[in-house]
Amino acid sequence: MSANSLKDELSAGSGVVATLKNSPYRPMVFPVAAEFTNWRSEQHAWRDSVALLDQSHHMTDLFISGPDAAALLEHLAVNSFKNFGVDKAKQMVSVNADGKFIGDAILFHLEDDLYDLVGHPMLIDWVHFNAETGDWNVTIDRDPTSADRQGPPKLYRFEIQGPNAVKVMEKVTGQPVPDVRFFNMATFTIAGHEVKALKHGMAGQPGFEMFGPWAEGEDVLAALLEAGKDFDLKRAGAKAYSTANIESGWVPTPLPAIFTSEDTAAYREWVPFGRIGSLGGSYDAESIEDYYLTPYDLGYGRTVKFDHDFVGREALEKIAEGPHRVKVTLVWNPEDVAGAFGSLMGEELPAKFIELPKSRYAHHQYDKVTVDGSTVGMSLDCGYVANPQAYISLAVVDAEYAQPGTEVTVVWGENPNTDKPAIEPHRQISIRATVAPVPFDVHARESYRA
Repeated sequence: MSANSLKDELSAGSGVVATLKNSPYRPMVFPVAAEFTNWRSEQHAWRDSVALLDQSHHMTDLFISGPDAAALLEHLAVNSFKNFGVDKAKQMVSVNADGKFIGDAILFHLEDDLYDLVGHPMLIDWVHFNAETGDWNVTIDRDPTSADRQGPPKLYRFEIQGPNAVKVMEKVTGQPVPDVRFFNMATFTIAGHEVKALKHGMAGQPGFEMFGPWAEGEDVLAALLEAGKDFDLKRAGAKAYSTANIESGWVPTPLPAIFTSEDTAAYREWVPFGRIGSLGGSYDAESIEDYYLTPYDLGYGRTVKFDHDFVGREALEKIAEGPHRVKVTLVWNPEDVAGAFGSLMGEELPAKFIELPKSRYAHHQYDKVTVDGSTVGMSLDCGYVANPQAYISLAVVDAEYAQPGTEVTVVWGENPNTDKPAIEPHRQISIRATVAPVPFDVHARESYRA
């Protein structure tokens, strides 16, 4: 990773968009086995039986403790902290002073004055920076991903999800699973070890995210695998896991709104350029601000609570009045997707290669969504899901095009081709798509989250 700060790289480059579009940094790779069986069967497992996902290595943990821990987090979050007691978690969302999205991560309230913020570095870096540079009586303990750390992580983190998840938990613990509400935690005993478990499910199915000291992880994992034999448990590797968000409707890496406003100037000097990652796709606005999103664009409107002061509150109160773009699922036309693969054969310059199952070739994927040649939104994450046998993407579109059944077009590939390592010579193509609800998974949309 480059030791240069974001400010250093932007100062030396040819504009923010060009610098990010030609960044040498590849999309994040999950540092676990790519497949344990095959990614199609592993995708099916969280819908039909139960899947076990190892989250121990690809996420950063930021432990925040001290008398001002809650005040710091509340200052940076659009979320309400009322009734946010110990053994609860929430999806923390932050914006800049202009109300534009910076990042999100899962915040665990572990003990009085002790929190663990878990996820991609975007929000974690923002909180870390504010804790370091602000007048807060807090202590920060950062545990980076296995790609950036020497030695093992502090915590193991395993998730099981699927229709048989509760049965596995009951067998491995030898007792009925308590009635735990979504994003609340319970304590279990597994293989003689005390295990914290969050009621959660990345792919929209029932699930538990378990964590504890790394040294106990092998015992817990072995017990889960043994208990799962009776319930067709399958371990999900990096390929399958990378697609779970598409079905559940979570956009993992929107571009953080940190590149232009004065309130993030000091942060640009602090954050390493390598942690920002590359920008890719057919969306080709000249101004980086055209890539910025709001919490409302991303479906976080119900998360925003104006019951406390936080960075960006005044701007977000105005943004709340609308209009807003709408997060949707796009179902890509099978014939057009097949045509993209077919273009790889023969002598004509092919379309951009569509990697399966996840097709992100930049850390921040932004593909243009059009109607009759006019841009109406951005497709932000795309891939193939075996459960409905469909190629889909998550997108934000203008409200008038958000009705399910609306026909749109996704522009696939870059023109001109940029210098990112994942870019081969290719031609840009158009792929028809149909707007569908988000989450795409029916259980997630109609039962689980309700």
